[in-house]
Amino acid sequence: MIPFLDLKKINDRYTDEISAAIRRVMDSGWYILGNEAKSFEKEYAVYIGTSHAVGCGNGLDALTLILKAYMQLGVMNIGDEIIVPANTYIASILSVSANGLVPVPVEPCADTLQIDAEKIEAAITPRTKGVMIVHLYGQCAYSDRIADICRRYNLKLIEDNAQAHGCLYGGRRTGSLGDAAAHSFYPGKNLGALGDGGAVTTDDSRLADMVRCLANYGSSEKYIFRYKGMNSRLDEMQAAVLRAKLPGLDRDNNIRRHIASLYLQGIDHPSITLPTVRDFDSHVFHIFPILCEDRDSLMRHLRDNGVATLIHYPIAPHRQAAYREWDRLSLPVTEHIHSCELSLPISPVLTDEETEKIIGIINNWVTSTPKKPPKNPRKSPKTTCKKD
Repeated sequence: MIPFLDLKKINDRYTDEISAAIRRVMDSGWYILGNEAKSFEKEYAVYIGTSHAVGCGNGLDALTLILKAYMQLGVMNIGDEIIVPANTYIASILSVSANGLVPVPVEPCADTLQIDAEKIEAAITPRTKGVMIVHLYGQCAYSDRIADICRRYNLKLIEDNAQAHGCLYGGRRTGSLGDAAAHSFYPGKNLGALGDGGAVTTDDSRLADMVRCLANYGSSEKYIFRYKGMNSRLDEMQAAVLRAKLPGLDRDNNIRRHIASLYLQGIDHPSITLPTVRDFDSHVFHIFPILCEDRDSLMRHLRDNGVATLIHYPIAPHRQAAYREWDRLSLPVTEHIHSCELSLPISPVLTDEETEKIIGIINNWVTSTPKKPPKNPRKSPKTTCKKD
């Protein structure tokens, strides 16, 4: 069986570095808010290209802390609106709701699957205070158009960079493009820890200080609490592991690009739509999504032939019970994506032989619902969304 993601094999490549990192923590006798976390924050800030990086418990906490900090600084208030992609993972939206803010879902482009810049402006109201872009699947969602909209309407631009460590836009890394960014180091991410972990990056010193304070129970001085904070800290063990793996991130992303190039060149099936890639050399391919209207049949075919796949994500946020107030929303592009998306294996340890095997299995699949061949994005430069 070709696994969707072999985490053990990925981390085995860093055995010596991770073992040394863990030993360092053990020998130090310091496990929370120590030198490993401080060092990782400095190294990650340099890598992303921001003045500050603040470690925290996970990616959801990172997003929540950004918004909570803006509220403490008086930039946002309960009931204010934050525009979010309609097809994102629910954590992006939960962070908004958790702060008493109102998430406003906006449809993505049908080809890139990233938030549609042309629809953002139409969703802005007098209560809108921010736009959250999510670099889904490892592709940059930022654009000059989105940045211009945020400037003109005085909106905070927040990046959810959970799936895009190392992704670029015009030579700058995602996580440094907006006013603040959230990062997840969940084990399956391009830069993954051995447990949960997250970080906030920003050039705003006031925001960074507030995030750090709120993540430590609302305290910047021991046993003195200025704010109603939370407990969300990147522990020393995870920080040490991330320090061990960070130097290999760009190399691992290059391997992902190589696998993606094989998929894009090799998959040729009339019932499958390949992803549109805006800038191949900047994409980090955290996930390789394809769209297929007969997805369940294709998924079974791959499984029966020894290939594991996943769906990102089977139910759209506005169809989840947690957001039943959105049940009557009509978001056809989002609904189509969630009904057709299938993620193929992609990782730094997937071999060329395994990739070619997956391609062959897909191309030999006989669908029960044949249709006219879709426009293949690798053969046509045309896209549904306007470019900057």
